[in-house]
Amino acid sequence: MRLQVCAALLSTLCLTSAFAQAPEVPGVALSDIDHSIKPGDNFYLYANGAWINRTTIPADRIAVGNFSLLDDRADKQVADIIAKAAQSNPAPNTDLRRIADLYHSYMDESAIEHHGLSALQPDLTRIAAIKTRQDLARALGLTLRADVDALNMTNYHTPNLFGLWVAPGFNDPDHYAPYLMQGGLVLPSRDYYLDDSAHMQEIRTKYAAHVAAMFKLAGFSDPEARAGRVIALEHAIATQHISLADNENIKHANNLWQASDFSTKAPGLDWPEYFRAAGLGSQTSFYVWQPTAFKGEAALVASTPLDTWKDYLVLHLLEASAPNLPKPFADERFSFFGTTLSGAPEQRPRDQRAVDLVNLTLGQAVGKLYAQRYFSPEAKAQAEALVANLIAAFHHRLETITWMAPATKAEAIRKLGTLKVSVGYADTWRTYDGLDIQPSDLAGNLLRASLFEYHYSLHRIGQPTDRSEWVLTPQTVNAVNLPLDNGLNFPAAILQPPFFDPQAPAASNYGAIGSIMGHEISHTFDTEGAAFDSQGRVRDWWTPADFAHFDQVTTALANQFDTYEPLPGLHVNGRQTLGEDIADLGGIAAAYDAFHASLHGQSAPEIEGLTGDQQFFLAFGQNWKDKVREAALRQQILTDPHAPPEDRAQTVRNIDAWYPAFNVQPTDKLYLTPDQRIRIW
Repeated sequence: MRLQVCAALLSTLCLTSAFAQAPEVPGVALSDIDHSIKPGDNFYLYANGAWINRTTIPADRIAVGNFSLLDDRADKQVADIIAKAAQSNPAPNTDLRRIADLYHSYMDESAIEHHGLSALQPDLTRIAAIKTRQDLARALGLTLRADVDALNMTNYHTPNLFGLWVAPGFNDPDHYAPYLMQGGLVLPSRDYYLDDSAHMQEIRTKYAAHVAAMFKLAGFSDPEARAGRVIALEHAIATQHISLADNENIKHANNLWQASDFSTKAPGLDWPEYFRAAGLGSQTSFYVWQPTAFKGEAALVASTPLDTWKDYLVLHLLEASAPNLPKPFADERFSFFGTTLSGAPEQRPRDQRAVDLVNLTLGQAVGKLYAQRYFSPEAKAQAEALVANLIAAFHHRLETITWMAPATKAEAIRKLGTLKVSVGYADTWRTYDGLDIQPSDLAGNLLRASLFEYHYSLHRIGQPTDRSEWVLTPQTVNAVNLPLDNGLNFPAAILQPPFFDPQAPAASNYGAIGSIMGHEISHTFDTEGAAFDSQGRVRDWWTPADFAHFDQVTTALANQFDTYEPLPGLHVNGRQTLGEDIADLGGIAAAYDAFHASLHGQSAPEIEGLTGDQQFFLAFGQNWKDKVREAALRQQILTDPHAPPEDRAQTVRNIDAWYPAFNVQPTDKLYLTPDQRIRIW
């Protein structure tokens, strides 16, 4: 589970990298504080209000904030890596050559225009030739890709009919297994099809115009009629989807089906043909995350006319490839997904988008060079020491918990003790041997890269789990908890100012990166993490009374977040964001303990009149410094398991020490009586 995501644009475009002002001295950014705001009324605006008031979102961004500051820094470093790769004239069929050629293929706009739709032609021809339901099953099977990751990346969305995730098995975490997940929607979630609000109706009207435009650009007749049929089919698929909050229930997701079960449990799709086309014909079992969705979507395969499915497949192929096609396609896609859905008036400069593409496609190859150049052994050692202190603080909290039975507590401590923490970068690196990247064939490169990643995942099925493998790359400004591995990844790129600075006071380091590290540790015991034991196996290791207490207190936290209203009439869904909210709460509590333990009984030095506790809480509040466009915020609230940054910063209201630090009074808006404050760990 990631610390933060890209405004729920995982299937479209990432624009959250942006400019933000760096702190003027190591530690808390004093100039960002708005002293006209009472901390007890809105701690987020108190910590960040001056920065928000002076900051303008650039036209090519949907948001700016602390994460984007580091994103920009990492992007510049990666751009330098790419430039040096090209200058070195690397040998053919090496990862350095692939890095240089992929970047060049994105920048070679004349070649993109020259190729047109040629890279898509084999798929378009195959779709046009569909004449039977068996042909349809084969065509649908050929679209399956490894493009979802429920637990590590909180990515449940694929525009293909279904998505594949290969990960350690729920019931056998020592071997990789295939997970199948619901899919089939181009829009970000089912809400965009089913919500009847005026805003969503307007979105759907613009989507219909966009779909018709895509068909017209590709030279298809009757584009409006085709668009109407495809959108009606997507609407029918949306009615079969389960919600994001329901997706996060591991017990409901643990459904192991034999290959022979699909035809009886989800009739309507020729499953043997689908699996053969997908390269899974010999696979005997699958974890099916959403059984009801599979039953409903398979029935639609049987009941919907073939011509509608053919239009659907064409549209989804065009949408997936549009950013890499001639300018009219790329511009049309950005106009809808970038501007209408996310609010960005302009695209990022092409060279910056090229860097994003290389990172996304060849991230491990770039990451190896990034780690060598930009993350010293000294920085790695300092970060490892800090996270060790966080684990020790969390261990102490577990030991002193009074509501846990001895058996539950023992397994919780055992799980924390076996937690594998990886800092900076992986011990071993993937190569991309066999991936064909051409310097002037962008669309073809991306189609081949997608298939390459899919085959990489297929080849892992049944193999022993490699617990040293990373999900994130070193140049990623993020952090992640891996429930099935019982592990944590803290990439090099996030271990920099303003989150981590060896020159900064302990108070700000523990409030900033410390709370982030604590966040990921806490995921080990959130509503999803609590379903896994110390070996990463799905197992009910809680006593009934302990789990009842856990459910009661986490429900109270969900109810607290339900009250937050980022936009008029649009509330946070506390159930949807609960896992991340638990992690924020546990993270700041453990980080506060670790901060005070680091003082060894001494008082923290004051800085500009701020006590150590004030510095700590301000550093936490400034982690979430963010300014976002309304359209992107709406999308995040509906599709993201993370609450908006402002609401995450208000988590301090559950920490007792925050109240005396800022003299918070019962008349203040954030004030909670001691019995109302949520305490879990």
